[in-house]
Amino acid sequence: MTQMHHVLVVDDDRDITELLCGYLARFGLQAHAAGNGAEMRRVLASQAIDIVVMDLQLPGEDGLVLTTELRRQPLTQRLPVLMLTARGNPIDRVIGLEMGADDYLCKPFEPRELVARIQTVLRRTRSHVRAVLQGNPDGAADRVCFEGWQLQRDERRLVSPQGTVVPLSNAEFQLLTTFLKAPRRLLTREQLMVQARGRTLGTVERSIDLLVSRLRGKLNENPRDPQMIKTVRGEGYVFHVQAVQWLGVQAP
Repeated sequence: MTQMHHVLVVDDDRDITELLCGYLARFGLQAHAAGNGAEMRRVLASQAIDIVVMDLQLPGEDGLVLTTELRRQPLTQRLPVLMLTARGNPIDRVIGLEMGADDYLCKPFEPRELVARIQTVLRRTRSHVRAVLQGNPDGAADRVCFEGWQLQRDERRLVSPQGTVVPLSNAEFQLLTTFLKAPRRLLTREQLMVQARGRTLGTVERSIDLLVSRLRGKLNENPRDPQMIKTVRGEGYVFHVQAVQWLGVQAP
């Protein structure tokens, strides 16, 4: 039996949420609606949600504030967030990604594209869970150690050499995992985009650079002289570490 995924649509325009919920149902997605942060919290407390579709412009607490809140809560820090924005300024999309959104879509949009974006994010989530269940050595390692850092894959968070816990968004986790699987190898922006976001480079070609910048910040890299994530001008990036240890492989 096919699993039905639950989508939480957070938008204060009731007409839009009603239309979207009906449309998503045509593709086997059970949609729930919330018009603000308080309603979002009530739904999350009563229903297991697989992905949140969040409007950027909300009354009171906007989408950026709510996304940041989700990333700080242990029970929702791994919950994928797809940001909707009606603003044309690219910086708003950049800020959304920096705050922990896994993807974004500009209004107005084709509803079918929203479905495709949702399905792409859900596939990435399922692929990680499937790797764990099948005992894949790369996908099922409990911990990955490098340069004094530890990536705890089951909780999708970093632990610094000083013991500080650093939460990661889904995209940051995917990007770091991609680097860890190919240390000291040149990876193009296209390769990184496919692995981290499940799609090829689109209209905002520098979005992978922004994601790399976010990850560098989590790794306490000096932005002027990064030591681990090296830029190869015009080519891509190299994860420059001496050794990577995959530890604690789970049983299938």
